[in-house]
Amino acid sequence: MVKEIARKIKVPEGVSISLSRDLFKVMGPKGTVERNFWYPGIKIDAREGEIVVDAESSRKEQKAMVGTFASHINNLITGVTEGFECKMKIVYAHFPMQVKVEGKTLIIGNFLGEKKPRIARILGETKIKISGNEVVISGINKEDVGQTAANIEQKTKIKRFDPRTFQDGIYIVQKA
Repeated sequence: MVKEIARKIKVPEGVSISLSRDLFKVMGPKGTVERNFWYPGIKIDAREGEIVVDAESSRKEQKAMVGTFASHINNLITGVTEGFECKMKIVYAHFPMQVKVEGKTLIIGNFLGEKKPRIARILGETKIKISGNEVVISGINKEDVGQTAANIEQKTKIKRFDPRTFQDGIYIVQKA
């Protein structure tokens, strides 16, 4: 093992980690997140109070994957301790939009006066709270929160109209 490539991640109090083959599971006060990590020549070890991501050789691809895995593990730990939140703003000038959550979908009605509502998927255990013209997306999985926000933003993309005039939509304002 080459030691200059290894990345060490501290595990905070109240967070427990289990590692079995490629499945990495993080349990914390906000919930449980699991993810598969596998790349040739990359090893993940859980020791007392820390996680070590290391590579067998010092090739550029393996160095990059060590950093990527370390970032993903940090995101998993942050998710189960603090969680992630994304704020979006509902903007309309021509037709007032009706936005509501039904199960695992967000329904956007009357977008640009369309009769058929647009439907955006909500991924994983992501929660959506709508208050006035603000939509707050929160959850413990950073990828699910980000992809849900992207799904909503893409469903309100303007087509067949001049986007300089018709600036209606639901836009990401803040990611945290």
